Amino acid sequence: MATYQPQSILVTGGAGFIGSNFVCKIVEEHPDIRVVNLDLLTYAGNLDNLDGIAGAPNHVFVKGDILDAALVSDLLEKHEIDSIVHFAAESHVDRSITGPAVFVETNVTGSLTLLRCAAACGRVQRFVQVGTDEVYGALALDSPLKFREDSPVAPRSPYSASKAAADFVALAWHHTYGLPVLVTRSSNNYGPRQFPEKLIPLMIHSAMNDKPLPVYGDGLYVRDWIYVRDNCAAIWSVLTRGRVGEVYNIGANGERPNIEVVRTILAQLGKPPSLIRHVEDRPGHDRRYAIDGTKIRTELGWAPEMDFDAGIRHTIEWYSANRRWLERIASGAYRRRNEAATGGA
Repeated sequence: MATYQPQSILVTGGAGFIGSNFVCKIVEEHPDIRVVNLDLLTYAGNLDNLDGIAGAPNHVFVKGDILDAALVSDLLEKHEIDSIVHFAAESHVDRSITGPAVFVETNVTGSLTLLRCAAACGRVQRFVQVGTDEVYGALALDSPLKFREDSPVAPRSPYSASKAAADFVALAWHHTYGLPVLVTRSSNNYGPRQFPEKLIPLMIHSAMNDKPLPVYGDGLYVRDWIYVRDNCAAIWSVLTRGRVGEVYNIGANGERPNIEVVRTILAQLGKPPSLIRHVEDRPGHDRRYAIDGTKIRTELGWAPEMDFDAGIRHTIEWYSANRRWLERIASGAYRRRNEAATGGA
């Protein structure tokens, strides 16, 4: 399979968790590729995530909104963008339940804006829509099934519904207008720089401070965990070697019940299980996700490098060594830095 070689990539949401890990990977490993990083720096965006590439000549950060068509079009022209990797999204299920409107605006209308600008530009050779396995709905705990690319799309939360809509709009732009779109759908990511509202960093932060660890319901909800840098490598494989118009599921065979993940974190930090607090379940909580990653492994030769035991150990070590990063989020100091950032271009 021929390899596509991008020269100038627009990465949206590149100050967020997965986006910043992807940006740092490309900037460090491919100094000949320009990375234009567009992020609005909402609550989950964090300029601290990009300190490791401060001053890199092939990285340009722009504070701005994917809904701003004029800005997006200007960036595509000014930086001669040939590829777009679209991470920018509202992504927390709990927030989507209490405030769904912004999820539709950002995840659907924002994606539509990018697609229209990319199609009008005429230079974009690859548009990677970064999605989630949550669009497939839920699996039973005792089911042998895993999500395949041809599994029915059946989202069950406002978040997953908005991401499913974005995927379909992106694929429609390929089939109707010829835009070279590819879609990735990964399992639950974990690793350094994840905003501490998500399960693993929340539990690590709480345990380090001897605070109660809130676990929804019985804690037997199963997620398929993938280390973030493995997902980034998979997305790079899709960008450079994937077949246009295709969907690629990305998973690492890392199924674990939430309660097992929490107990692992406590054990590695030397904290007692008595810190666990079972709390009222959230509405519509999906019981199990699991990815069948056969397609990306056989077509593109990608495979994860980090198993869960090694990945969670490395993740705990990172948060333990970077308490200041967590403290800046807890205190709000990171937001003051975000707010001071100018638009740029």
